[in-house]
Amino acid sequence: MDLRGWDQRYRSGERPAQDLAAAPTPLLIETAQRLLPGKALDLACGAGRNALWLAERGWRVTAVDGAPAAIEILLQRARARGLHVDAHVADLEKGEYLIEPSAWDLIVMSYYLQRSLFEPAMRGLVPGGILVAIVHIAGPGEKPTSTRLEPGALVRYFAGWEILHSYEGEPADPAHQRLVAEIVARRPTASRPPA
Repeated sequence: MDLRGWDQRYRSGERPAQDLAAAPTPLLIETAQRLLPGKALDLACGAGRNALWLAERGWRVTAVDGAPAAIEILLQRARARGLHVDAHVADLEKGEYLIEPSAWDLIVMSYYLQRSLFEPAMRGLVPGGILVAIVHIAGPGEKPTSTRLEPGALVRYFAGWEILHSYEGEPADPAHQRLVAEIVARRPTASRPPA
């Protein structure tokens, strides 16, 4: 689905009802609870289930999504909770949001696949920073697509990084039904960023 389609889903009320009821991604909760709050970047944030959860726990959160209606909903939800989230409307596929290098303690890419985004996201972490990525993968008999990786592909993006969690299979997130690949990876502290 393109950004106009996503924006229409948020505006029509079809998507927000699902997103507003959804809890934060379980893998993000499990990971972030072990970290000291710092600067977090939530890419393709939707209506903000992960961004708001992080902000409630003291993280300084920047959230980016290409659907203006999703960002409007996120900001309304943040105001209602007395939270600050730095939210941006940007088409990530067109490079409308520049990920600042070595700036983020935590970057989240939850249920969004853009292969060209892995490298700038990895460079965006401070040394020792954590990237949490969850993507859909092709199931048995299916071919990879623009929205699904082939099994085994996600971990290859993080060669040379400390892999804190890697999983492929059924999602732990009840908001999703398709097979997933998950990774939590730490940027090395004593090496250069990815090329």
